[in-house]
Amino acid sequence: MHLPPYEPFPALNGAHVSLRQITTADIPDIIEISYYDAIQAGSVEQAISMQEKINLDYVTGNSIHWGIVSNQTNRIAGTCGYYRGFKNGEGELGCVLLSQYSGKGLMTHAMQLAIDFGFNTVGLTRIYAVTSTTNHKAIALFSRLDFKQVAIVEDDVEFELRSHAEILQNI
Repeated sequence: MHLPPYEPFPALNGAHVSLRQITTADIPDIIEISYYDAIQAGSVEQAISMQEKINLDYVTGNSIHWGIVSNQTNRIAGTCGYYRGFKNGEGELGCVLLSQYSGKGLMTHAMQLAIDFGFNTVGLTRIYAVTSTTNHKAIALFSRLDFKQVAIVEDDVEFELRSHAEILQNI
């Protein structure tokens, strides 16, 4: 596996969205979707502090967090990335989108870029995601991206996507 940090920070470009490093200048635009350890930022200062922790997690090789930029507006529409470390060739992929960008397909495109990066650059064999059983938009997103539901624990549902090499190895 080829774990973060990378030099330079990986910017991923697609037809509809680009993924890039989040800067301090971006924080006011994403404060409503700024989270760390499932706690939402309540102020710009708290969001900046959270982003500093996210950046430290990246430098220590435990995560990679991108801003999702709409290529049409050149503004940040959300965030996505791998969180909680990389163990045994696995990575947890998460995402959050600003409400005004919902329903435009941007997250599907962003997540596909992140998935390709996880398999092809990091070398993951399994990507998983966890969401609430009531988060119907996320559940639909993971289904569109060919994730398979593997578990329901209390109010959470876990999905996984395995690399083609991993699938072939297990046949």
